[in-house]
Amino acid sequence: MSYRDEIRPWAIFQYLPNGNNICVARLRTRTDADAYASILRLGGGKFEVMFDHQEEVTQS
Repeated sequence: MSYRDEIRPWAIFQYLPNGNNICVARLRTRTDADAYASILRLGGGKFEVMFDHQEEVTQS
């Protein structure tokens, strides 16, 4: 995960009819993600906000 993705842990995923999903945006705060997802939902489609933070694995 890149540094840019690390500082934007809130992701908006769009669920597609074929069963796949795609990350359409990554934001820093939950409030921003919820607001942006509500705007996306106006156009139709199913969008979900998820916390997508992945910790780096360190080898000892």
